[in-house]
Amino acid sequence: MKYRKALVRAASVGIAWMLLCCGCAGKRNAAQEQEIQSQETVNQQPNAQRKDVQENVQPSPEMLEEDWSAYFDGLSGAAVLYDASAMQYRIYHKKLALTRRPPCSTFKIISALIALEYGILDPAHSTRTWSGEEFWNAAWNQDLTFDKAFRESCVWYFRQVADEIGQELMQKELDRLMYGNCDISDWEGRLNTNNQNRALTGFWLESSLAVSPKEQAEAMERIFGANSVYKEKTRQELKKVMQVEQAYTDATIYGKTGTGMAGGIVVDAWFTGFAEKAGRQVFFCIYLGQTDGKEVTSAAAKEIAVRLVGDLL
Repeated sequence: MKYRKALVRAASVGIAWMLLCCGCAGKRNAAQEQEIQSQETVNQQPNAQRKDVQENVQPSPEMLEEDWSAYFDGLSGAAVLYDASAMQYRIYHKKLALTRRPPCSTFKIISALIALEYGILDPAHSTRTWSGEEFWNAAWNQDLTFDKAFRESCVWYFRQVADEIGQELMQKELDRLMYGNCDISDWEGRLNTNNQNRALTGFWLESSLAVSPKEQAEAMERIFGANSVYKEKTRQELKKVMQVEQAYTDATIYGKTGTGMAGGIVVDAWFTGFAEKAGRQVFFCIYLGQTDGKEVTSAAAKEIAVRLVGDLL
């Protein structure tokens, strides 16, 4: 009798287990069937439609490495020329061109862009009052307009502009622009050991924000290129203050210099911008790093840019 009851219980458990397994298998097969049907639906799309999807995938720009050492005359540096319409980069000293460094005063392009775009800065009413503090650059010791402050690269003026933009909007716009590491965490620029005057420091001056020469050129394309999302008025106001006076080429060149120091030595010198000629645009960045036995200046970076763009565009 006990043996018969044990058999009944075993059979009951076996049947229950089989039902449970079948149920699980049924659910799993249904899910698999749904996935298969979904894939079949994709596969059954017209060939033309699938071809359209494939064709919408944009190819990566071509990257050509160049020997432009003659332009640099022994200076350690990098050059990037980006022709977006031709989907082509031309790069000198690739490793350095991909290395991020503080943007220094080239960042005035970005802060001016944001301030103009959001109405924080109105060029027609842009005079800011000098505090009376004597700065090392005599050109800064006066009331300044946007145009004058940009051309004289006045730090105190753009320190005020950055503060009026504010951290939240600044972060949002740098993220949208994909500008280097987008790091504004050292907002006041306390990491900059060259200067303790907070009127003359900021996250863009030998501090938390860093960008590579290649990323600088790409940022110029996003601002001034054919697919720019920024207002035409904003871009025209920027072009007015960025235009370079030069007689080397008939191309119109726009740009901004930048210089960074450490221990009294120039360690970063920039000139970044773009050039236009006969409807064609080329976006560029020249970077110079510390070079033993050579004077490193943003003026030298600017001269290299003008000659290089003039010869190649």
